Amino acid sequence: MTTIKDSVHDHIEIDGIAADLLNTPMLQRLRHVKQLGTVGLVYPSANHTRFEHSLGVYHLASRALDHLDVKGPRRDRIEAAAILHDIGHGPFSHNIEQVIHRRTGKYHDDVGDLLGDGAIGNTLRSSGIDPGRIAGLIRGEGAYGGLVSGELDVDRMDYLVRDAHHTGVPYGTIDHERLIRELRIVDGELVLDEGNVQTAESLLLARALMNPTVYEHHVARISKVLLRRATEQLLERTDIGAAQLRRMDDHDLLVALRNHEPTQPYASRYDTRDLLKRALWAELEDVPERLLDATHDRIREFETQIADRVDIAEATVILDIPSRPSMTETSTRVMVNGEIRRLDDQSPLVSALRTAQENKWRMGVYTDAETTEQVGRAAVTELGLDLDGSRISRVRRESNATLDEFTAE
Repeated sequence: MTTIKDSVHDHIEIDGIAADLLNTPMLQRLRHVKQLGTVGLVYPSANHTRFEHSLGVYHLASRALDHLDVKGPRRDRIEAAAILHDIGHGPFSHNIEQVIHRRTGKYHDDVGDLLGDGAIGNTLRSSGIDPGRIAGLIRGEGAYGGLVSGELDVDRMDYLVRDAHHTGVPYGTIDHERLIRELRIVDGELVLDEGNVQTAESLLLARALMNPTVYEHHVARISKVLLRRATEQLLERTDIGAAQLRRMDDHDLLVALRNHEPTQPYASRYDTRDLLKRALWAELEDVPERLLDATHDRIREFETQIADRVDIAEATVILDIPSRPSMTETSTRVMVNGEIRRLDDQSPLVSALRTAQENKWRMGVYTDAETTEQVGRAAVTELGLDLDGSRISRVRRESNATLDEFTAE
């Protein structure tokens, strides 16, 4: 047994298959992949990694399995999936996941090819574990897969608490001990036992508060799209391929960006925190459906059109259209009067949080500080936004407002 001191869960005891997997190269790589990617440019202490998060997920999974009285080979498989659940992450975690997916068809939880060979595959097979079954659990297949990846997964329970701890914000605090204690398997589904509607709401509320404050903070978003554009250029204009990129860590990617001429300007901006500024910050109600559904190629065309209208370099205009607002936690299953019910059918809080999330959604257009006004007006025209003069002025004022004095652009 190995005992590790953790900043969130105190002492984590690692035993069995997880201990055997602990020092495999693929898992150790996660020591060099930041959990929050570019959020460290907003919150300087947010330097925790996917490795320590993986230990936390394993720890919470083990505690949940104790309460669910799961033993034997099934427990071994779930614990293996818990500690391995993030090995598919590329550098800077989710920040460049879409870039990798467009070229490989794989998201971070598509790990079948990573588990089959090498030290991890050998370790699993030597313990009588089929790597394919572990890949399925990581994708969330089955009731116990939902413990690793689902609405009530221990992944979410760990990262909310861990991210709040390392950023210093109070919003991710949840009672994960109660959540784990109240988990049940009913009719093949992972649910919360009777009397836990408020427990489920607390998980939903924590995520709703962390999104605008941490995960979708405007500086984190601007630096994320800058890094994403740099990575696209790296793949398009050098001999580095997407499969190679997927196995890099954060340091590998930054070195590659610095060492290749087409991406050096992006690397310099990131290294010195010389970020683009907001030219436009548009609310959901002002963005037409055709923009929400725009493909990557169409977004690049819009950027070219905006830059041409202002007569500046295309590389200095970035259009940032987030995914439509969603709250997967609202489908959490809870037991009420002996029936399995969805949280959004039981909790009046869900509707209010969904409205709040939609109200906080923003589409961004970013450019150099000197051209924000011209680019903002050009973006309104080229994107076909229905904003009058007073509305444009208000949107620009919001775009240039500092949300927190300690995170000023």
